Amino acid sequence: MVRSALLVTLGVAITAFFSFWSVVFSFFSNAENNVHKVANLWSRVLLFISATKVEVIGTHNILRNKPQIFMANHQSDFDILITLAHVNCQFRWIAKKELFQIPVFGQAMRSAGYIEIDRQNHENALRSLKLAALRIREGKSVMSFPEGTRSRDGEIKTFKQGIFYLAIESGVPIVPISIIGSGGIMPKRSLKVKPGKIKLVIDKPFDVTGYTLETRQDLIDRVRQTIMKNYNDHQDAGKPDIKDIQTESSAVS
Repeated sequence: MVRSALLVTLGVAITAFFSFWSVVFSFFSNAENNVHKVANLWSRVLLFISATKVEVIGTHNILRNKPQIFMANHQSDFDILITLAHVNCQFRWIAKKELFQIPVFGQAMRSAGYIEIDRQNHENALRSLKLAALRIREGKSVMSFPEGTRSRDGEIKTFKQGIFYLAIESGVPIVPISIIGSGGIMPKRSLKVKPGKIKLVIDKPFDVTGYTLETRQDLIDRVRQTIMKNYNDHQDAGKPDIKDIQTESSAVS
């Protein structure tokens, strides 16, 4: 518990530091790309100090020099760090509006061109999807959690339809991502951080051409089934590192 408290305190300080510099970089040319690079470094630092090790499978499935929509399952706040650090390309987040309300951090997200979505207001949500479509037309990729919220029990929840509407309307491929083990590192509604190992599995892109808004449920089912299959096939990840736990216990005692 002492270790977790120290990590959270240090994490907040590091986040404030990087958020400040993100806002500063927003005043320079190529601002969004540079701020995203700062976010990549921020996430790598936080993963390092929390002793979170990530194994990445399928990096060759990331499309180069063309936009795509990444869709990942969601169990923990660490999912944000994991994808920022290890999905090696420029992308813009579609994130819940509450994150944009955090002082300095929220401004840093805006500086990176991340897109705020209000899931409680249908009209505002549609406006956010239109902004995401604009980002895609500019050649930017988009990252999302189609479940809409973190899972508490590890089960992959039903996917929201809005992001699939965006994929079909924009015509860009969907890249499914399975994150395995993050719920064991830092569960939902918990500040306790455990050392552990994560697997990040990036599957082949789904071509959305041929799908319509009327047939999007088939696309949703196929993407979700792919994420679930990779999630179930790699369940050895996320278990706390015994050596790290022994070291932590010795330090506390």
